[in-house]
Amino acid sequence: MAQKRQPTRGERRNSQKKNQARQGGTIPPAFLSAVISLAAAFAAVGSTIPLFNVYRAEDGFTNAGISMTVVAYSAATLTTLLTMGRLSSHLGRRPISIASLGLLVLGCLLLLNVHDIRILIAGRLLMGLGAGLASSSLTSYIVDAAPARPAWLATVASSQTVMLGLAVGAIASGALVQFGPWPRELVYLVAVGFLLLSAGLVAVSPETAAPSPGAWSSLRPQVRVPARVRNLLPVAVAVFLATWATGAFYQAFVPALVEDQLHTRSPLVLGLVFAAYMGPSAFGAPLGGRFTPAAAQRLGMIVFLAGWIGVITAITAGTLVLFIAATIVAGASQGIAISAATRGLLHGSTPADRAPIFSAIYLLCYSGAAVPALVSGRLSTTFSLPQIALGYGVLALVATVFTVIAARNPDTSGNGRRGSNHDERHRHPDLTRP
Repeated sequence: MAQKRQPTRGERRNSQKKNQARQGGTIPPAFLSAVISLAAAFAAVGSTIPLFNVYRAEDGFTNAGISMTVVAYSAATLTTLLTMGRLSSHLGRRPISIASLGLLVLGCLLLLNVHDIRILIAGRLLMGLGAGLASSSLTSYIVDAAPARPAWLATVASSQTVMLGLAVGAIASGALVQFGPWPRELVYLVAVGFLLLSAGLVAVSPETAAPSPGAWSSLRPQVRVPARVRNLLPVAVAVFLATWATGAFYQAFVPALVEDQLHTRSPLVLGLVFAAYMGPSAFGAPLGGRFTPAAAQRLGMIVFLAGWIGVITAITAGTLVLFIAATIVAGASQGIAISAATRGLLHGSTPADRAPIFSAIYLLCYSGAAVPALVSGRLSTTFSLPQIALGYGVLALVATVFTVIAARNPDTSGNGRRGSNHDERHRHPDLTRP
């Protein structure tokens, strides 16, 4: 049997420096590159949202057609996560991250000329492929490269950069569509520029996952979560389903709701409404770090349900200000719940675990977005938009009740018993260490 190659003195010295930097709280360049790239990737995804009403008005796209673009995006992301979610663990984080950004560039270029619903669906499908690769590779890159302190940074950055990117993309797109030249094209050109810049940053950043054999076998669809945290999956499914289904609702139906029920056609207002759900998620996430994962999921989902009650009330009353305020509440609370669920599933993870875990997490998230969007898209020809919103509110209610009853903390004892709510490791697991 061949002996394993021992690291050289220079490699040992470099590794020691990296560990010292991370233990000392210094922000590594690879971490910054990964965060910027993940934000740019999902800003590109979010940039399409304010244009949906333009497509509806100028090209005659229907609510059912728009909802199918959400389904196409989510289905492409799901397929990518199932087949290529573990690829970065074998080929390295950098090449897979760059490939994901390249697919998003292609999607933006295709969307430069949208006058047929099939072009929009195809462009969103390409974006879904890129987002799927980014969801596993860039999030794993973030966790790999994150500094050890503060301990919550890895979880918050990996779970909430997506939301922040979507929010920034929607606001910037709304402003460019409403006030800039070439309203149907400029936002995609800007997104391409940032995606190419991000690819350059990743290309010059250090690799965090050494290439290993098994890349071809990793393409076989497989969902794997470590046995020690499988008991946390049912509640995580409820959290991801309700919150990501709501995100899909804001993509597919809120453009029409804002125009028909809240009486405004402003692309900037539409971008702000979408950002009001996605953006506060990044600010709510660190609050969850003050609680155990189970307590944070309960708190997050209870406030999330309160936000949904406000949203339904605002739709009934036709009040835009209340709608935005309730959306902000729902967005901040989803950040608490999602980051807590992610923190629990990542508890005690090794570098080899992270890409599969993130693949499983995003598989659940995009399933939560796609399935309700497909069903509600079919029902949109029969039921009114307020009735569809009420259906999503009922989903939030069921998920909240289940979370309050069934939320659990990850095991911290090492022997399979459920950990104490007062265990400090439970509150702030060091996700950057094996």
